[in-house]
Amino acid sequence: MQEQNSNNHTQRDPYFLALAAIFGVTVGYSIKHALDYPNGMTIWLVVLSMSLLVMVFRMRVYSLRVQDRVIRLEERLRMKELISTDLDTSQLDIKQIIALRFASDAEYPALVKMTLDEKLTPKQIKALIKNWRADFHRV
Repeated sequence: MQEQNSNNHTQRDPYFLALAAIFGVTVGYSIKHALDYPNGMTIWLVVLSMSLLVMVFRMRVYSLRVQDRVIRLEERLRMKELISTDLDTSQLDIKQIIALRFASDAEYPALVKMTLDEKLTPKQIKALIKNWRADFHRV
């Protein structure tokens, strides 16, 4: 696998993108068809196709939330091992925690402290990481 860094760590799920594109085209076609031939059935097809599109995106959001919760749990355990108890890590928000997961164990404590002191954004955190700890499982 390719080495990860702050510029190339994002991943796209081609199956999700293809499915979303298919449903998006279906919504467009059903709207056009309903405008050309307005009746109860074509309007129902618009509602149904839009519902399917919304459902696909909601399922994606739910799976990302589960991944965020797992990452948060993993990083809380990692924090207990790597940093001193005098830091109040409860001040970190989920996006900061998710960004911190890429930091190596050696630079993790200092980066957590800097994030708390300077209220760094996830993008700033990722830019400061010197030794990138890859995550190939999140999509």
